[in-house]
Amino acid sequence: MNTERYHLAQVNTATLRAPLNSPELAEFVAQIESVNAIADADPGFVWRLRSEGANDATSIRAFDDERILITLTVWKSLEALSNYVYRGAHANIMRDRRRWFEKTEQPILALWWVPAGHAPTVAEAKERLEHLRLYGSTAIAFSFSKPFPQPEIETMTLCSTASTS
Repeated sequence: MNTERYHLAQVNTATLRAPLNSPELAEFVAQIESVNAIADADPGFVWRLRSEGANDATSIRAFDDERILITLTVWKSLEALSNYVYRGAHANIMRDRRRWFEKTEQPILALWWVPAGHAPTVAEAKERLEHLRLYGSTAIAFSFSKPFPQPEIETMTLCSTASTS
């Protein structure tokens, strides 16, 4: 199967412990540009949400709680995203995240497959995250710990053809 038919979308959220412009978050804010540049240069990276006129999404408020940041990206594969998240500069942020973000018991990250070339919307990302929170990992939205494979084009075509007969 051609792996370029689908890409992996991911959304994650983080609830700030303090305002972005506070001294408590200065170290985190100082890393945003370089960490995004590393993602942009990664061969597995496809796309990321940015605020209008900005190089990041830190000014986007997708939730009622103004402290929640959203990250929305698309990657060529689960492996590419995993390598980025858990190795290199981003891994440092992952290790230090409790200093900057509140801990939550519900999922803050959701993954799903999108057709190559599709840039997911914030509304779509919120729906996928909510689906994961309600139903756990499914083909609609899943986690790193319980991933789902890319959809099978042939299977999808056969199923949709059979249902219209």
